[in-house]
Amino acid sequence: MPTLFVPHGAGPCFFMDWNPPTAWHAMAVFLQGLASTLPARPKAIVLISGHWLQPTFSVTSAARPGLIYDYHGFPPHTYELRYPAPGQPQLAARIVALLDQAALAGHADAQRGFDHGTFIPLKLMFPEADVPVVQLSLRSDLDPLAHIEAGRALHALRGEGVLIVASGMSFHNMRGYGDPRFAAISDEFDRWLTAAVESAPAQRDLALQRWEQAPAARLCHPPRAEEHLIPLLVAAGAAGHSSGHRVFSDRVMHTTLSAYRFG
Repeated sequence: MPTLFVPHGAGPCFFMDWNPPTAWHAMAVFLQGLASTLPARPKAIVLISGHWLQPTFSVTSAARPGLIYDYHGFPPHTYELRYPAPGQPQLAARIVALLDQAALAGHADAQRGFDHGTFIPLKLMFPEADVPVVQLSLRSDLDPLAHIEAGRALHALRGEGVLIVASGMSFHNMRGYGDPRFAAISDEFDRWLTAAVESAPAQRDLALQRWEQAPAARLCHPPRAEEHLIPLLVAAGAAGHSSGHRVFSDRVMHTTLSAYRFG
């Protein structure tokens, strides 16, 4: 399986009216088409969401995780969305063991459900909700190297038919969305990010580890708000020696948003 970094949009944006109406259309079409690009149907999905931070890496281990509607001020029907994908406790235990073997403390959480960084993109990617899903948290210190290493610890899962999906946003400055001044700023960072992802694996991982040094990095991901970028580092770590490339890019609310695939 490849590993992916996908944008998950703004809250439940794909399932409601927006102004302009087509703002998220291209992204929705991209997400809807991803399953057809895979070499086979995934046996399970490990999804890393920018909306779950814990002191140690944690994984959902319930057999039937619920949903967490962690967005605010949206239409009532968006709090009734459903995504009844099963969990996979055995895979959760395997992930904890792999993290422990890599000297990265892992924790199984049987109470945690899927947040919108998980169920919103998956509703488009796998609408039948029939592929088991385990969600992996970020570590709350957002240390770049630790997240690359967490991805490396999960690399073996790819050969077992497990799809690793990192869900976030390549630009995530809430004050920048809708501001025309951020068009060029987001472009500058996107060019750097794409070049980094498409570098040779060793160079790629080093560049991503030092992402804060990129042009306009902190304008696109303000200090302590980079949780929407860090999932990409997990996907890159899990890629191993697989090359990366940009597979989607669009201008939304005056900012450039991109998606990447490794392998």
